[in-house]
This record gives sequence, structure tokens and C-alpha cells, in this order.
Amino acid sequence: MKNIVKLLFSALFITGALSSCEKDENKIYFEGGTAPVLTASSTTAMTLLPANQNNLAVKFNWTNPEYRFTTGISSQDVTYVLQVDTTGANFTSPGLQEVSIAKELSVTFTVKELNTILTKLNMLENVPHNIEFRIKSTLVNNSVPLFSNVIKVVITPYLDVAIPIPTTGELYITGDATPSSWTNSPPAAQKCTKISNTEYTITMNFVSGKFYKFLTNLGFWQPQYGLKTGSGGNAAGGDLGLNNNTPAYPSDPDAIPTAAVDGTYKVTLNFKTGKYTVVKQ
Repeated sequence: MKNIVKLLFSALFITGALSSCEKDENKIYFEGGTAPVLTASSTTAMTLLPANQNNLAVKFNWTNPEYRFTTGISSQDVTYVLQVDTTGANFTSPGLQEVSIAKELSVTFTVKELNTILTKLNMLENVPHNIEFRIKSTLVNNSVPLFSNVIKVVITPYLDVAIPIPTTGELYITGDATPSSWTNSPPAAQKCTKISNTEYTITMNFVSGKFYKFLTNLGFWQPQYGLKTGSGGNAAGGDLGLNNNTPAYPSDPDAIPTAAVDGTYKVTLNFKTGKYTVVKQ
């Protein structure tokens, strides 16, 4: 009887081992890929001008990374992102810009498009800046990222804004987060400080659970600045929204919420980047 049990145990062990081997053989493994090689139509210094905004500025091309699996070269779609940052930031700065390019192996920018990227990087206009570009390739769910070589270009941008600036040169805060509550004629104490044509700030005492917006013409509800609808912004910051009764900006933006903790906060509106930020003082 003992011998029979031993034989049965041995048979089960061998069967299980064979089954395990068959499962391992059916698995698909990632074997690697080749980092994309990025090239540019020009790497000479560029001075971007509004008069040339529709002209070609630069075209980037890159090679296919050819992701490989044990079944061969992948047939999955590859997603590409062009990353743009300042030299020395190593593509980690808070203003890092990323342009999604889906499955293409090239992208072309007009002068205006390239200038817009530098504007969102918050680069000072009419001054040359050292800018770096690279391609990031990924498979599904942003997996297996590969990075290309870095291309450096000196670029001088012109003044542009992500969202139209207040035409009056003045900006007032309004809402139930302010002493005057919701009114289109807020008092002088609620006037923002103009740092430049593209930046305004105001420091206020905020109570949690309240909301606010910004107006530029006393006695009128438009132009009206607030949180861009559907952009996912919050009490700490986000994208600016605008209603100035034009086809480009026809609807009221959402109100900006106050933070969960009562206190004094500094609100900064940057029209170059199209962002607002809120910092506790």
C-alpha cells in the first residue's frame, strides 16, 4: 500500500510540474526597445515675432522605439509626448510642458504654437531662453517609458497670453468670500495689485466654504474671471476661465472656492500662463 501511495504522489508531482512549465511557456515577456532618436528641422537660435505667427517655426521627427516582446515587435499603439523645459531643469520643473502626439512620428509647430508653449513655461518675452526638447514614448497605460536624446535651442519669445488680460488694467475680487459679498461694484479695498500687464495679486482673509470671482469693469458682470469650467481646479489653484461676451469666451466661469482652513491667503492671477494660485500667508 505504501508503494502505491508513493507512486501516485510521484505521478501527481510530475503532472503538476509539466502543467507549470506549460503555463510559463505561454507567458509573454517584454524584452526591450530602442530609445527614440529625435531630430529637428533647425537648432539655430530663433527669435519669434507676432508678424510671423503663422509661419513654420520648427518640425521634430523621431524614430520608432520598436518595443519588443517574446512574440516579436509589438503591434500595440505607441503614444508619444514632446516634453519642453528650460535647460538645467532636467524636465522636472513645475512649468514643464507636454504635447501629446498620439501615434505620429513627427510634429510641426508654427511660430505662434511654439510661442504659446514658451508662454505657458512663463518665459519672459523679448529675452533669449535656453530650451530643451525630448520625446517620451509609452505603451498602454503609460507603461514602459523610453526617452529620446535632448535637443537644445535658444528661443526668444514675444509677449502673448493664455487668456485675455483685463483691458482696463484693473481687477476686483467679488463673491461671498469677500466683505462686500456678490456685487459688480466691489469697493476699492477689494482692488487687486497690478504686478505687470499679465499678473495681478490680492491678499484676503478667507472663510472656508465660500466662493469668489474677479471683475474688471465696475458696474458690469463681464468681463468676468474665475475657474475654467471642467478644468479640475480647486482652492489651491487651477486654470483661469473668462466670460467677455465673445465667441471665444461666451459663458461665465465657475466661482473659485476658498480653502478648507480659515486664514489669510494670497491669490495670484497670471494671464500669461492662464493660471491662478492661492497660497496661505
